[in-house]
Amino acid sequence: MTTPVGSGTGFGSVSWWGLSPALDLQAESPPVDPDPQASPEPGTPELDVLLLGSVDGRHLLQTLARAARWPRRRFHFYLLENNLEAVARHMLFFSLALEDPEKMGLQERSEAFLEVWGNALLRPPVAAFVRAQADRLARLVPEPDRLAEQLPWLSLRALKFRERDALEAVLRFWAGGEQGPAAFPMRRLWDLRLRHYLGSRYDARRGVSDWDLHMKLHDRGARVIHTAEFRRWRDTGVAFELRDASAYQVPNRTLASGRLLSHRGERVAARGYWGDIATGPFVAFGIETEDQSLLRTNNGQPVKTAGDITQHNVTELFRALAAWGPPRAAQKDPQEVPGTANGTAEPAPGPAPFTLHFLPLGSDQTLHHKRCYKGRFPLLYLACGMVHLLSPELGACVAPGGRLVVELARYLVDVRPEQLQAFSDRVGELAQAAGFAPQPGAGPSETFARFCKSGDSAPGDLDVESGTPPPDALALSPDAMNPSPDAMNPPPDALAPPPEALAPPPEDMAPPPEAMAPPPEDMAPPPEDMAPPPEDMAPPTEAMAPPTDALAPPPEALAPFPEAMAPPPDVLVPPPEATNPPSEGLTQPLQGQPPPEPLQLPSESPASSLEASAPPTGSQSRPNQRV
Repeated sequence: MTTPVGSGTGFGSVSWWGLSPALDLQAESPPVDPDPQASPEPGTPELDVLLLGSVDGRHLLQTLARAARWPRRRFHFYLLENNLEAVARHMLFFSLALEDPEKMGLQERSEAFLEVWGNALLRPPVAAFVRAQADRLARLVPEPDRLAEQLPWLSLRALKFRERDALEAVLRFWAGGEQGPAAFPMRRLWDLRLRHYLGSRYDARRGVSDWDLHMKLHDRGARVIHTAEFRRWRDTGVAFELRDASAYQVPNRTLASGRLLSHRGERVAARGYWGDIATGPFVAFGIETEDQSLLRTNNGQPVKTAGDITQHNVTELFRALAAWGPPRAAQKDPQEVPGTANGTAEPAPGPAPFTLHFLPLGSDQTLHHKRCYKGRFPLLYLACGMVHLLSPELGACVAPGGRLVVELARYLVDVRPEQLQAFSDRVGELAQAAGFAPQPGAGPSETFARFCKSGDSAPGDLDVESGTPPPDALALSPDAMNPSPDAMNPPPDALAPPPEALAPPPEDMAPPPEAMAPPPEDMAPPPEDMAPPPEDMAPPTEAMAPPTDALAPPPEALAPFPEAMAPPPDVLVPPPEATNPPSEGLTQPLQGQPPPEPLQLPSESPASSLEASAPPTGSQSRPNQRV
């Protein structure tokens, strides 16, 4: 068996690293002028970002590292993942990035991050660090007070209790090293994953890796990825070999995840490696850099490899993150630190605190129901594996004028060029359906698709209730939808407009109020005298009377329209949800009697005197049936 090209099975069912370079989210968000009244602290504006499928936190780390280049802001990152293992990896990465420099040096932190992030096998010192951090986090997850005290940048309040329990179980598995490699045999699992992916091409796996690298990744812009490092990662899962190859022996348990498999007709849960086996973790930090000397070529070949560029970028990123200080320094704003007692000047204000908010799994379609999320985010980011979640409900969470950034599948080697174009077109269709339009001024990009949301976007505007009347009903009664203050309490004489204010000619005008209840013998005229022919009648009653929930003022606050004062008897019978014409205007000639209970039924008259004098209910409903 051979895996068909274009199937996308090499991407796996779980994503452990991104397939695009890291972004500065401040550069992607719309410019916002600082508003002291809109922020809890004067002079410190906030930036709320919603990310779906961030997986490795590279965009968050890049944003924090470049925060000094922008006006001072407080960041709130709302993360939605499709598995709790990705949530635990976020917690581990930020704990490592914000580790006290006195306990762990810059080079040691950057190397440990690269190994935990992209290697299937770890060195024993790094594995010991992972176990210690996992044990610490597992103790903090079930205790919110201690978690807020020791990790103020982390918020798990939105997670459900069963998700917190599952998250604690994941961290316990990472911390439990008593079983050794037998609990998670990464070498065997990697080989099984590779055999299943390549099929009959397994014996020629080196040739397959060279083809995927030179004919796909290099042609799509990732020329700095070297053949040796890509081939080593395909064979063993070790992408960054920072020490001797024999030092990498301990399985990386952070890459373990569960999956339901079919075994003898039953679905059983199995733990294994279900992540990427085709592209690798070289794209996120290894193909772009600000130091252009690292991208220099010699005789058409890059001087530095993707591993060298990744190590340089991560080291510089952690160096910039040192300004944020250890986690305990984020408990209060550095701007509030007073000067020393000997009269020296106050220290320069540091970066504002940030917070990672993890949302419940699968909550993408319900966020807009909560007022705190509706129209809140000026920036929405979606990974290529989460594009199917883009919908009008999710677009309702983006503020008017907000931005949308979607990761494309450019570096997914299993996808053909025509499939890449079809994927880009599909992303545009989903974005348009969600209320977004292509961002003006954004240059063409094969890695990201950028959109913006207009203030009057109809697809994303979910404020309109389901009972909104159709346009023709709004045209017939515009004042009924937005009554003026004078109409809220009209005088009694306003309920009966003068005859000259009525639209129909004199011969078609309704009889005076005294004639609305004639003797029974005078109620015999045929229906054509009481009502115009069906083709000349007003629009259907559904269009003349909007639903009740669409009309805010009560019935007594609405003034009747000329058309509503002299309709035929069958038009005077609105559906139950109708609220015009007002009942006071119809019952005033009948000695001020209140409207009877049968007003709630569509087949009965709004006045009690018409029940005895009007034709049977069936004869009144026939014109409506013909209409």
